[in-house]
Amino acid sequence: MESIVPQLKEAREASAAVRRLTDRQRADLLINLAAKVLANAENIIAENQKDLDLMDDADPKKDRLLLNQKRINELAQSLIEVAGLPDPTGEVFVEKTIQQGLSLKKIAVPLGVVGVIYESRPNVTIDVASLCLRSANACVLKGGKEAQHSNTYLVGLIHESLAEFGVPSAAVTLLPTGREFVAELLTAIQYVDIIIPRGSEGLIKFVRQNSLVPTIETGAGVCHTYIEKTGDLDKGAQIVVNAKVSKPAACNALDTVLVDREVAGTFLPKLKEDFIKWNVEVFADEESFDILQKVEYPYLQHASEDDFGKEFLDFKCSVKIVDGLEDALKQIENYSSRHSEAIISTNEEAIETFLKEVDAASVYANASTRFTDGGVFALGAEIGISTQKLHARGPFALEKLVTEKWIVKGDGQVRW
Repeated sequence: MESIVPQLKEAREASAAVRRLTDRQRADLLINLAAKVLANAENIIAENQKDLDLMDDADPKKDRLLLNQKRINELAQSLIEVAGLPDPTGEVFVEKTIQQGLSLKKIAVPLGVVGVIYESRPNVTIDVASLCLRSANACVLKGGKEAQHSNTYLVGLIHESLAEFGVPSAAVTLLPTGREFVAELLTAIQYVDIIIPRGSEGLIKFVRQNSLVPTIETGAGVCHTYIEKTGDLDKGAQIVVNAKVSKPAACNALDTVLVDREVAGTFLPKLKEDFIKWNVEVFADEESFDILQKVEYPYLQHASEDDFGKEFLDFKCSVKIVDGLEDALKQIENYSSRHSEAIISTNEEAIETFLKEVDAASVYANASTRFTDGGVFALGAEIGISTQKLHARGPFALEKLVTEKWIVKGDGQVRW
């Protein structure tokens, strides 16, 4: 294929057909697709296995790639949940009559054609398609070669559902995996209304620097948990372990533990037993290294400056001892990716200061950062977690896949 422009043009044309569907039809389409996903679980797993066979077992992205029966059930359930969400289009934000007698109304309308560039997560294919169709948008999907078989099969199921509702298959377009097509997508301003990159920091940086189409970043997650001196250390240890090991390849997983010096000697040994079970490699500053070495923690390395501010995406984390809240805030300010940050404390003043001062899409007190997720926040599925401040921040879900339009009605008014 020499150019993807014909595909992008077809997606633009198909977006009109999606807009014409009623709210009920769009919801029913997703329910129809959920049934197809469940009915074809065996085939989905078989196609996914072809992708898994091509990926190194040591690659931390392999877990992101995996589709098993449990995850397929979750995809189907997510489709049903998105179908049940309120239609975000047509909401009236402003309604008034101005001095000239004109009737004004500002309403929510679909974005049009949403382009998403992502890497090894085939679940994103279903998530993006469901959110875009529910919000009356078409979408253009640029998945990675790692998930080519999985994505192709899933998009085939989507096309079956679209056909049953009289919508052209181009309403959900899967582009070829070649990297040479990315630049063409990023400059297709006449066909694509918005680009959303979801993946590595390198991918996001490339899109941000090269896209002529407006971009919403779903940034990398460099997430801290700060153990303040008054915190419940047993609960804190449970939270840190959960945030690190429950799904280390997720963007909301913990990367750095900050520990108040006053409690470091007591707290850090509490991580030993669970961290050993998961073979968590710890990159520790000098003080925390000494503490963990004394309790004979086996997977211990001296931290370099690069280990702070790093998204590990693996069973690895960094540890740094800090001198109280102000020092922790300074560390987070310098190294955070503005995704999700947490404090473990019983001091209400410290908690409120942390929640107010930390500049991130989600801030937590006494809970794991792993909750930052569109589904968990009852927003349905998500396209990603936005770490920027314009248009959307946090889980980028159905409610943000719209823009605004002014409707103006008059009776012959003119302006000179």
